[in-house]
Amino acid sequence: MNDSNEHSVLNLTPDPTPEPTADPMPDEIFDLLVIGAGPTGLACAIEAQKTGFRSVVVDKGCLCNSLFHYPAHMTFFTTPELLEIGDIPFPSPNAKPTRDEALQYYRRVAEHYRLDLRLYQCVEKVTGSDGGFTMHTVDRFGRPGAIRSRKLALSTGYYDLPNYMGIPGEDLNKVHHYYVDPHPYFETDVVVIGGKNSAAIAALELWRSGARVTLVYRGPEIPPHVKYWIKPDIENRIKNGEIKAFFRSNVVEIKPDTVVVETHEGREILKNDFVFAMTGYHPDFDFLEAMGIRFEGEDRLPVCDPETLESNVPGIYLAGVIVAGSRTNEIFIENGRFHGRQIAKALASK
Repeated sequence: MNDSNEHSVLNLTPDPTPEPTADPMPDEIFDLLVIGAGPTGLACAIEAQKTGFRSVVVDKGCLCNSLFHYPAHMTFFTTPELLEIGDIPFPSPNAKPTRDEALQYYRRVAEHYRLDLRLYQCVEKVTGSDGGFTMHTVDRFGRPGAIRSRKLALSTGYYDLPNYMGIPGEDLNKVHHYYVDPHPYFETDVVVIGGKNSAAIAALELWRSGARVTLVYRGPEIPPHVKYWIKPDIENRIKNGEIKAFFRSNVVEIKPDTVVVETHEGREILKNDFVFAMTGYHPDFDFLEAMGIRFEGEDRLPVCDPETLESNVPGIYLAGVIVAGSRTNEIFIENGRFHGRQIAKALASK
């Protein structure tokens, strides 16, 4: 998404049958390699760069890939200044910025700092140790690559891995764990699973776009922490019978034309065309464990120094939501954006 950076330009007309080769071993070595090009990852690269270190950012998707996959018309719950990174002001005519405004802002910040972005590069593994890491990548066409760095910062977020329910029919192609746009679901029967912000927003937008919406939530009511302008809206739609809701209920099976719901009053079989399972997401613990990072407790908190954010693996730092393990509701852009300064300060001290 940063087409002004020569490192982010992809070859769009490759050999139609490229032959995989061994990883090329680059001569250059960076001071800090950041995995994850979200706001926190960008902040890590910027702060390292401002401190005098050479940094590079790698992501398997586009710039701010998770944010890009948020609902198209999403409005943030926070103010523009709390999303700022790199001491660059976030101008917005709105008290609460939109997804599109945020994407535009982070593109502008990346351009301002001329960040070295290696987008659409999937990390397969990391070898080496403190002072000499090698990240092995593969691009969209299966071609291997490698990048060397003295230190690593992991800011991989959590949005790429949904929490699956493990029920029959969850693998049907009518089931989605991400909601983007309501238009395709006009005049269809849609079940939204969940009761928090993402589920409430999806249910409201789908209903307003002509879908027949049923909300299924295991809790007793819409939670109090749902955005203050969303909560009364969804509650009123339910009260008026415009959106049907089953509380203290669970979807137990999904079939091609129906959904089976276990309610506190018995089983219900609902006519259904599409399901949005807004059941949350989790960090890629397997990826972190493969690099030797340890976790503690039921919440799978990664072992790291709270001051420097260096993990139990020397030279590997953690940033953003992964610092909180499975407690994904504790760290957001608003507080994760400062992790870059902690990491840059730690690098400078060494």
